[in-house]
This record gives sequence, C-alpha cells and structure tokens, in this order.
Amino acid sequence: VQLQASGGGLVQAGGSLRLSCVGSGGAHSSYVMGWFRQPPGKEREFVASINWSGAWTYYADPVKGRFTISRDNGENTIYLQMNNLKTEDTAVYYCAADANRELLLRGHSDFWGPGTQVTVSS
Repeated sequence: VQLQASGGGLVQAGGSLRLSCVGSGGAHSSYVMGWFRQPPGKEREFVASINWSGAWTYYADPVKGRFTISRDNGENTIYLQMNNLKTEDTAVYYCAADANRELLLRGHSDFWGPGTQVTVSS
C-alpha cells in the first residue's frame, strides 16, 4: 500500500485547510486509516482515524470539534478538514493505514505516507 498526502500549506490562525491522502497498491479500502502529526521538536502524535465504512471516527482531544476526518473509498482517498486552525496545529501531517485499528491508534501502522507541512501563523 502506498499513501500520498497533500494539501498542506501556510494559513493564518482561524483559517482552514483540507488535507487529502490517496492510497494505491493494496486493499486499503478495507483498512482503518488515520492522520498523525509531528510538531517541530516534538514526537509524532495521533490526530484522527476512521474505519473502512466511515461509520466510526476517533479524534485526539486537541482537535475535537475543529477537525473532521472522512473517506471516499471510490476515490481511495481520506480527507482531514481542519477548521479554526491554531498556531499549535503547526506540524508535518502524515496519513497512515492498517488492517488493525489498535496498531494504527498506537502509531504502529504498517503503512505511512510522506508528510505534508501545515504552518499556522498568528
């Protein structure tokens, strides 16, 4: 499974961005998928995840109510809509996929895409 994230950029605080992650090369449509981020100088952290049907989603507390994860299996793509962005959301964002939800939530996914930089200015 290959994953490719896009959509990062520079935005002012309070603004919005939408990240996309396209999957190819495997049965990723049945996988749990998610987003992680690594702020400057910090460890990678969980952001949000979604199951194969989209019926189950889970968010880290700092992004609840501001970020929305969704997926389109027909397009082999997951999205992260980020609203009301804060400077502390500045990070490299990564998408991940795994057949096992617990492994993904713990950051031990089998498949990772290259990151996309999100910078939020004050």
